[in-house]
Amino acid sequence: MCFKKAFQALAALMLVGACTETTSISAESEPGTLSRVPDAVAQIAAPGQDLNAVKIMPEDGCYWYRYVGPVETTYLPLRTIEGRPICTRA
Repeated sequence: MCFKKAFQALAALMLVGACTETTSISAESEPGTLSRVPDAVAQIAAPGQDLNAVKIMPEDGCYWYRYVGPVETTYLPLRTIEGRPICTRA
């Protein structure tokens, strides 16, 4: 009986521990994040994208914005209303 309670307590602890955030990085502290998005980019960007945390990825030269989802935080391509990526070069 004692083993069963210990196992239940361990399982509950693991479940609660899996729900905590392990790291917290603000957009301002990440290297390469723009302090201000150019006005031309802000005008053509589709709504619903966070323009407070935007960076230009060196791999493709396109703008990417920070998306904070329910499970993870990641960068996604900044897109126009038509769905095209916004890039600095053709």
